[in-house]
Amino acid sequence: MSHDHNHDHDHSELSEIELRVRALETLLTDKGYIDPPALDELIETYETKIGPKNGARVVAKAWSDPNYLDRLRSDATAAIAEFGFTGRQGEHMVIAENTEDTHNMVVCTLCSCYPWTVLGLPPVWYKSAPYRSRAVRDPRGVLAEFGVTLPEDKEIRVWDSTAEVRYLVIPERPAGTEDWPEEKLAELVTRDSMIGTGLALDPATLEASS
Repeated sequence: MSHDHNHDHDHSELSEIELRVRALETLLTDKGYIDPPALDELIETYETKIGPKNGARVVAKAWSDPNYLDRLRSDATAAIAEFGFTGRQGEHMVIAENTEDTHNMVVCTLCSCYPWTVLGLPPVWYKSAPYRSRAVRDPRGVLAEFGVTLPEDKEIRVWDSTAEVRYLVIPERPAGTEDWPEEKLAELVTRDSMIGTGLALDPATLEASS
């Protein structure tokens, strides 16, 4: 996998449906009905900006409200629904909490099951064959490619999403944020940190940019 995770796939990795979608996109582009750059920008917005903000609110609430965290542990689907985040791809949610001793990471080895209601559209790399296979066999190596280096004695748990269960990683809350309001805490939560391929942002970095 490349460091920027923008994988180029040959057609042998595409399913029959994906090949049909690609052919349809080409046809519509040739006829001038869609503008690929504009479509790419729209998809990127939903992948990295609009969608993950829902999950960031859930994580920030879990960090700051122990009662809410308990509700997530008991029934994540119902607790997330308290925000109004419900619907297709958001059923049967389970949280995986990162701790000092454990780091959690999510993959879908069979296809690309993904909690759209809290993370938006799945990134291209999440659906790629290299990530789906290597995340299970070599999670530490995959994390290193995302720029995440963990202590050797820290356990890495890989959770395999299915049509029945989807996971949301609760990243470790950064130190020095004890008095932060939920709105500010949510700014530290990235999409990758909720998949487990990243960590929450450094508060100092956020403060410096504001």
